[in-house]
This record gives sequence, C-alpha cells and structure tokens, in this order.
Amino acid sequence: MAADDDFGALLRATAPDRLVEAADEYLREWYGVARVDVLIADYRISGLWPVLDGHEDPVGGVLRDRGASARCFAGQQLIIEDGRVFLPLTVWGERVGVLVLDGDDLDLDRLAETADELAIAIRAADRDTDRYRRARRRERLTMAAEMQWDLLPGRSLSHPRFELAGQLEPAYQVAGDHFDWAVTDEKLTITVLNGYGGGLAASALAGLAVNAMRNARRSGGDIVEQAELASDTVFAHHGGEKHVATLLLEADLRTGRVSAVDAGSPRAFRIRGAKLSPITLDQQLPLGMFGEARYSIQSFMLEPGDRLFIVSDGVHAAAPGDREPFGEASMLAAVRATRLQPPAEAVGSVMRGLQDYHDDADPDDDAVIVCLDWHGTD
Repeated sequence: MAADDDFGALLRATAPDRLVEAADEYLREWYGVARVDVLIADYRISGLWPVLDGHEDPVGGVLRDRGASARCFAGQQLIIEDGRVFLPLTVWGERVGVLVLDGDDLDLDRLAETADELAIAIRAADRDTDRYRRARRRERLTMAAEMQWDLLPGRSLSHPRFELAGQLEPAYQVAGDHFDWAVTDEKLTITVLNGYGGGLAASALAGLAVNAMRNARRSGGDIVEQAELASDTVFAHHGGEKHVATLLLEADLRTGRVSAVDAGSPRAFRIRGAKLSPITLDQQLPLGMFGEARYSIQSFMLEPGDRLFIVSDGVHAAAPGDREPFGEASMLAAVRATRLQPPAEAVGSVMRGLQDYHDDADPDDDAVIVCLDWHGTD
C-alpha cells in the first residue's frame, strides 16, 4: 500500500479533533519532515493561524504582510523559501489554509496529494469538532454572526466552468446579510440577501428565508418556486412586518444563460473585457412583504471571461458620515482593480476597500460580496 493510501486510511481512523497531530506524526515518519505547521485562514481571510501547539516561532500571520504562507494561500501554489515548503490546503476551491513543512529532498508531488487529503479531512471534521473553528476566530463572534457563519455553504467554490467566492462583513458581528449557493444538475444557484433589522432577529429572519429557499431548491424547484416559498414562509411568521430583500440567480452551466428574480436591493455588476456595467433588472417585492406574492423570471447571458459581482446594499449604499455612497465612486474603482485577481482574492480586496472607506473601521451595515468568474463550456 502506498504511503498516501496509508495517510487517507489514517485520517479516516483518527478522531476529528486530532487530525493535525496525526498528520504531523505521519509526515515525520514517512517523509522525514523535521517540522509541520498547519495554518488555518480566519473568518475575515486576513491572516493564517497555527493549529498545532508548541512551536516557539509559528509561521503564518497577517496576509497583507505577503510572507511565503500568504503568497501560497493567495496564489494557491507551492512555494519553497528558506528551507520550508508551503502547500495550499484546498477543497473544491474552498481555501482552508496552508501546510508548512521543514525538510530536505522532499517528494513534492506526493506531499501535494497529502495536503489535499488533509484539507478534505479538516473540512469534513468541522461538523464534529470546534477545534478548527476556534483557530479561525480572532475574537468572539456575536450570537447572530455565529448563526450566519454556520448557515454559509462555504467561502469559495471551483468548477470546470466557473470560479466563485463570497465574503461577509463585519465578520464577527454580521447579522442579517447572507449568501448561498449550490451546483446541481448543470445549474448553479446563487442567492444574496439583505437582512432586515439587526442582531439575532435579523439572523433568524435570514435563516428562515435561506432554509425555505433551500427546501424548494432541494425539492427540484426553480428560483421562482424558491422565492415564493421563502416569501410565503416569512409572511406567515411575520405578517409583512419583516421582509428580506433578495437576488436569486440560476446559471445554466451548458449555455451561460442566467435566470434571475430580483426581489430587493442586492445588485449585480458584470465586467466584460474592460467594460463594467450594472445588470439592469426590474425589481419585484422583497420576500415576505405580502402574502401569496408571485415572482417572474428575467434573464441575461454570461460569456466566457465574464466576471459577475453581486453586492448587498451594505456595500453599494454605504455612506459613512457625510460622504457620498461607496457604490457611486470607490466600489466601481475597487471592482475594476480586481480584474486580474481570482474571485477569492477579489472579494477580499473589495471588502478591504470598503473598510478603508470607513476609515479602517467595521462597516456601519452588514455587507456581502459574491464574485463569479464564468469560464463557459469546453
């Protein structure tokens, strides 16, 4: 049996909270590695932080410092520097962190496969242990933020026909804004929500709407059925006093045609070549505003090379102090500046631009950014 087969079996037999220790022992024994570090990206994707204890000089740190671990994470490529090997820990495009190894004459191809195995195991273990989530948080989450992060599908996703990423801010206090996605049966569904109100009530409202849309989607319903079930569910619970502004998109992976239900304030912008333009849709009623509300589909096309940004009003309408809205000036410039970055980097860059617009403070309102790069069919 090959060493990598042994490693997969070892991880499956290991308790979920002890995966990094098992990896440490395995890599030392089978590959002669002198030291192992497992770094996890935090909720804000602002830094990489060690999971293993006992190292006096832990690697990792703030991503803006552009150290070797940060460059490995950002570029998703192997890096060798100062006798250390840095390997990305990634699952279906979801960036988990970085594996750092000290050693000479290492089998880099086999170690890359080992890093992939470890990333899959850590992602799966999240259901059964808090260890990796503790490593991700740099401060305590509010209860509302805890609920929102548990509801997310992930932070990025790779597919032969697209790359996708999303980010929430303020990461440790976010309440009602949210995003969701799923790829099934040659269709990619994306939803972005603007929450109503704040705190736990906003988080609970978003959870109600997201789970209603998931219920319809998982039963085979299209985005009209998803919107209508969510609207009826929210109205049944709140009688029109609360509602959820939502943009629902469903991309046909075979053709690039995107069906859309615009039920509120999230907005989409498309970059095609050097041109950035808004996706203009007729707005319909926010979900839950009236009983038995009915929705209709509009559509637009994506071409290979297109980039789509979807933002909540906490981004495009942000207006700290007496300044004009972020979306009228800085957002478009920030979006254009990300053209050469992959989606997972682009959402972070635009969000940092929003934080800078707020004088490096947390935004006054929840903010969601989702970025889709459309590769098209083969």
